[in-house]
Amino acid sequence: MATAVDRHIALIGFMGAGKSTVGKQVAVLTGRPFIDVDAEIERRHGPIPKLFERGEEEFRRLETAVAAEMLARSPSVIALGGGAFQAARSDRALTVLLDVDVETAWERSRESDRPLAQDEASFRALYSQRDYRAVADAAAEDAEGVLLAALGIEFAGRPDADALIADPRALELHPIQLGDTYTAEGKTLAEAARLWRELRVGRDATIAAYGGGTTTDVVGFVAATYMRGVRWIALPTTLVGQVDAAIGGKTAVDLPEGKNLVGAFHYPDRVLIDPSLLATLPEAERRNGMAEVIKTGLLVGRPLWELPDEQMIRACAAFKAGVCLTDPFEQKGRREILNLGHTFGHALEAASDYRLAHGEAVALGLTAALRLSGLEIPEVLEVQPVRVDRERAWAALQRDKKAREGRIRLVLLEGLGKPVVREAEPAEVRGALDELIGD
Repeated sequence: MATAVDRHIALIGFMGAGKSTVGKQVAVLTGRPFIDVDAEIERRHGPIPKLFERGEEEFRRLETAVAAEMLARSPSVIALGGGAFQAARSDRALTVLLDVDVETAWERSRESDRPLAQDEASFRALYSQRDYRAVADAAAEDAEGVLLAALGIEFAGRPDADALIADPRALELHPIQLGDTYTAEGKTLAEAARLWRELRVGRDATIAAYGGGTTTDVVGFVAATYMRGVRWIALPTTLVGQVDAAIGGKTAVDLPEGKNLVGAFHYPDRVLIDPSLLATLPEAERRNGMAEVIKTGLLVGRPLWELPDEQMIRACAAFKAGVCLTDPFEQKGRREILNLGHTFGHALEAASDYRLAHGEAVALGLTAALRLSGLEIPEVLEVQPVRVDRERAWAALQRDKKAREGRIRLVLLEGLGKPVVREAEPAEVRGALDELIGD
């Protein structure tokens, strides 16, 4: 299933499924226009009950024409009328079914002026006749589920691939058989070159990446470049991977001069998340992932880190999916907010020659960002200053990719859930960085 990166998100479902309500929420979270086909019909042709007086066939003709016109526009979130779901059969849309049981649908619809919701018996008969699943790419219950579906993120799916490239430790702890199996350790050009040479699949193949962020980064890069690009799916086995690294299409390898300097945007067709794999995750690796969870919670404005694992991962993954759908290839600026805390964190990592764990560096960076934002630091961010070279850290921070013409730009918070990117005074930034570094 292809994603909605460059396609509409089309919502289908029976009367009362909540297509308009959920559609508006998804539109806000993805920065896309929202189009309600029924509302557009009424704007152009008058109230739907009046249109039905001319005959349902005439109304369906109008509905189909308006839906087709909306699908010809640039990617949007489109709520299709209950009878227009066949219009969702389009390469221009990823179609998500908002499922609703007949009891709920009737309770929501029975006191409305909907022409087909005036008689309960005929309403139930119509419900049993319509086969929405025949045209749906995915199903969801709410906005979070729609966002996950839009990037192919699933919590209960079976992988299907022609080749598996796995982290050896993940494969040892959680064996999986999936086509020809290869292993990957590290994310270097040499490792990518070895995989290019060893792979024995064609251009129509799908490659699966099984491991943490390092594995999905290098495998995604190999998939983006092997035979000029093949499909891939991500099977993240770490918390960092499940809430962040495997989502968003960024793939890369490191060079001696720095991390992720060679890469490509290449979105996986699917991201299959299994939280049970985290049972064997070392505590240090879980802390790395929790730093990204805390970052996401600060951006959302809710303590996501307090949720049970699966709910926490779903919320983080859905939020990142929404941001990435807003700015799929980092061209609009919206995606910069995902770097909250990372400007400081990356500087500390570089100054430590990358001996400092990424999660610890991000946690320190979040602390600095919160201080500069004038916000309280949550207890969950328990950090201690680290010993790195101050001048190297400062030099690395000034090279941050968000800098413009030598001016430092930071992701800060105007309040919880209110990220903003703004220029900062060098002295203020240097002071915040120095507070993170011990003697």
